[in-house]
Amino acid sequence: MHHAVEHAASDLARSAKIPGFRKGKVPRRVLVQRVGRERLMAEAVDSHIGGWFWNAAAQSRVRPVDQPEYDFQLPESEDEDWHFTATVVVQAKPELADWTELEVGAYGPEVPDELVERELDALRATVAELAPVEGRPVGPDDTVIVDMVSPQGEARRDYVVELGRGGVVDEIEQGLVGLSAGEEKEIEFELADGSKQNVAVTVKEIKEKVLPPLDDELARAASEFDTFAELREDIESRLREQIEEEVDTQFRSDVADALVEASKVEASGPLVESRTRELLRALARQVESRGVRLETYLAMTGQSADDLLERLRSEATRSVGRELVLDAAADQLGIDIPDSEVEELVREQAEAFGDDADEQILRLRESGRFETLREDLRLRKALDRVASEVKRIPRELAAARESIWTPDKEKQQADTKLWTPGS
Repeated sequence: MHHAVEHAASDLARSAKIPGFRKGKVPRRVLVQRVGRERLMAEAVDSHIGGWFWNAAAQSRVRPVDQPEYDFQLPESEDEDWHFTATVVVQAKPELADWTELEVGAYGPEVPDELVERELDALRATVAELAPVEGRPVGPDDTVIVDMVSPQGEARRDYVVELGRGGVVDEIEQGLVGLSAGEEKEIEFELADGSKQNVAVTVKEIKEKVLPPLDDELARAASEFDTFAELREDIESRLREQIEEEVDTQFRSDVADALVEASKVEASGPLVESRTRELLRALARQVESRGVRLETYLAMTGQSADDLLERLRSEATRSVGRELVLDAAADQLGIDIPDSEVEELVREQAEAFGDDADEQILRLRESGRFETLREDLRLRKALDRVASEVKRIPRELAAARESIWTPDKEKQQADTKLWTPGS
């Protein structure tokens, strides 16, 4: 309680208007005399009880499906332990299928030749020479030198535009394609505030990239290698690592989904609705951080609000279902994560971002996120174990087996045709 009361006193001192003192400079004794001890204790409880509850819920490994109802008496002293009661509906634990009998399809980590060729072309482009173009208009991969003049007479002369690189707005890039040297065109484009503006563009020169041949000279000019064979081998190796990581991520997701299906877990109710709201808030923050309103995002992506909610609800259902089976698997496997392991991860992340690790750990504990992080690590370890013990088969074989008729599938199809009151 002592730490919570200190925080509450600091917050109240910043907001309280007390004659003779600047905000944030009110002594604790004066603050208590002015606002009263009961208000100080109420502020401490209100600002921290949520974190205390979610810490306790995470430590107890219960999954609330709704907000809790609290019952408590305000503490008499900040120097003594304080107790409160929280009543909340929780999600029941599922009965897991035997995951060692599950067959889960996985892609092979093959590196397509077209990916290697694309990487080589991108490398060639970095050392390509620009050659003047004659007898044809601007193409989508050209570099053009233009004059741009606004209606107010503001001009940018001899401006170099490398098409496809996003150096100018899309409307100007698209408007340049098809123009010939010496040709002028009025192009309309949209500003950040949604208003329209015109610009007169004159193409002065057209140049194209002349890519060097795939040989040892290219390797020496564009990389650390002496031969083209070494360069190609390095590109294939890097691509293989990326593909293997993507394949493993997909396989782990498929393993969790297969265990959800085999265990007949159907996530629904307040827990899914709560997760849906979390996803919606996260999406709104992400979109608005780019200066775009959520309504504008929906219009740009051709979605209605109902479409978006349905998609997010589907993601929430899948996410909650995975968590339920992995939590049950962690229980079955006896997986526990000590404080030291959580703190080690926080310190690694804090060091990477230049943050104070001890301060981050303190904040995580106060907010309840420390236990959330512990649970994330616990579920990750459970998935590691489950994924290592399922039967991994080629993706093509899994797809072929899925398409084979079985009596169970026939029964499921028949069940969906039965009349129900809402049909």
